[in-house]
Amino acid sequence: MEVTEEGLAGFFSVVLPLLDERQQRLVGAAAVALFGRGGQRRVAEASGLARNTLIAGVKELAGGAGPSPRVRRPGGGRKRKIDLDPDLLVLLDEMVDEDSRGDPMSPLRWTAKSTRQLAKALTAAGHDVSSTLVRELLGMLGFSLQAPAKAVEGRQHPDRDGQFRYLNGQAREHLDAGEPVISVDTKKKELVGEYANGGQEYQRQGHPQRVLVHDFPDPEMPKAVPYGVYDIGSDEGWVSVGDDGDTAAFAVASIRTWWQTMGAERYPAATQLMITADAGGSNGYRVRMWKTELAKLAADTGLAITVCHYPPGTSKWNKIEHRMFSFITKNWRGRPLTSYRTIVELIAATTTESGLTIRAARDEGYYPRGIRITDQELAAVPLTPHDWHGEWNYTISPDHPRR
Repeated sequence: MEVTEEGLAGFFSVVLPLLDERQQRLVGAAAVALFGRGGQRRVAEASGLARNTLIAGVKELAGGAGPSPRVRRPGGGRKRKIDLDPDLLVLLDEMVDEDSRGDPMSPLRWTAKSTRQLAKALTAAGHDVSSTLVRELLGMLGFSLQAPAKAVEGRQHPDRDGQFRYLNGQAREHLDAGEPVISVDTKKKELVGEYANGGQEYQRQGHPQRVLVHDFPDPEMPKAVPYGVYDIGSDEGWVSVGDDGDTAAFAVASIRTWWQTMGAERYPAATQLMITADAGGSNGYRVRMWKTELAKLAADTGLAITVCHYPPGTSKWNKIEHRMFSFITKNWRGRPLTSYRTIVELIAATTTESGLTIRAARDEGYYPRGIRITDQELAAVPLTPHDWHGEWNYTISPDHPRR
């Protein structure tokens, strides 16, 4: 059921006066988690609670907040900087959001900006802070110092950070307008059969799962090809499990199935769809079939489709890696993927404490390789490059492809 702004405000006007300060903070934080993307803004406007208070409440809930006779948070004496300057924590969170990074297999985050740079930027914005205070506030927001990891794929493009900022800006505009924004990618291909799978799971002692000694692929059993669609605004996902190779036609077919199965129902008034995708692979910015197939999808759905590619060498930062694929991998660790049905069921059974839900189905379609898209066919795509790196950022209109 869709919750209107008036209904939300009415709820808080009745409930909040009955609660003490701590309870108000935690109820507000729980509502933020319920609404997901954009929840902090909605709850702040409807409840009157400061976004600073909601951020603190979310942090408290994440730490396992339980019943307590204490009304206020621990501490006394002089008020903290974030209490005297309520906008400080909110502004810092916004500043590091589009430059934040993280290992796809870890919930930890880190930021490409130094505490000194952030302190300088905050001071310029009228918030006099030190780099030491910034470090403490980053800890409150869930950031930590982390050792380098093998996550940089090749030489970095000089406009890498600029593209991250542009992509995040486009996503924010679409989400604020209530339009769907999805992150797409192909998960690692998986062997189907009695093969060992990394990780461990509980078994009766002395009775481990028996698997094949060698991982030689069965020529009669093609690898599973999971193509995922992650809905950033609703924290929902779709995975099509194919067996006919990772092609652009399969990628767009998976997006089409997501729209028909989940997207159209969740976004009945949508006029636009934004897709964030890697620079390479079946959905790469140089792949002609990717664009021609998207043109067909746009024409069929009536949606203007905006695509923003992650810059080359940054596929690990694609949100679907962090927010969906990593949890699927954890869910089936230690279990042999004995059949396509097993793979689909394990994917669909994946959930998180934040509320992630995933639906999945097998795609038995045939997507031949080696199809050549001519210059004339590509020119017929109603594609408009953006002013900033038009090869990475473009919009395909729902008009029928030009003849």
